[in-house]
Amino acid sequence: MQKLIEGIHKFKSGSFVPLQGLFEQLAKGQHPETLFITCSDSRIDPTLLTKAQPGDLFILRNAGNIIPPHGAGNGGEAATIEFAVAALGVKDIIICGHSHCGAMQGLLQPETVASLPAVSSWLSHAETTRRIIRDNYGHLEGDRLLTAAVEENVLVQLEHLRTLPAVGSRLVRGDLHLHGWVYKIETGEVFAYDVRDGQFVKLAEYSHPEIETSGRRRTTHII
Repeated sequence: MQKLIEGIHKFKSGSFVPLQGLFEQLAKGQHPETLFITCSDSRIDPTLLTKAQPGDLFILRNAGNIIPPHGAGNGGEAATIEFAVAALGVKDIIICGHSHCGAMQGLLQPETVASLPAVSSWLSHAETTRRIIRDNYGHLEGDRLLTAAVEENVLVQLEHLRTLPAVGSRLVRGDLHLHGWVYKIETGEVFAYDVRDGQFVKLAEYSHPEIETSGRRRTTHII
């Protein structure tokens, strides 16, 4: 805790000063263009990863970057997304999974979270991911199986995202774009889902990032 308190003092006396004008403008309102949905894992930092400035990203985090589909409950995820899309008017939504995800490990090995009933219940919103892995990736094991789960879960949650009324309406208008990313912790690389190729490719090689994820055409290529 002391480390965090010292960090706040350093922020106020150091980092805040050159950004004071920006924060004064942000105090009057926010206009982010991107909703960034990712895992609660402490090893991924959306602003550090994208070099975003304060006010650039509207961020939603939870275990496993999971989005319950419409009608699955009145959780904070749906409310946050609705506000971002309908009130703030974001233009892009990114769902970003990451390597070594503990939530996806728990999904693959439910016995490891059996003593955590709230976690087990939450992971039920990724049941489609679990079944896809069980039925299509029996040839993989270990880290490769976990990576497949991380990738497939991003695609499943994008499909859930499309069921939310506010998102569906904007997609029909054509002024909202969905993106699926996976961050590899150990290398700092980001992979984006290319709907044309049906696989995740290095973001640096992603030639059409404005393509909306409008359907699943998945290969078994694993990053």
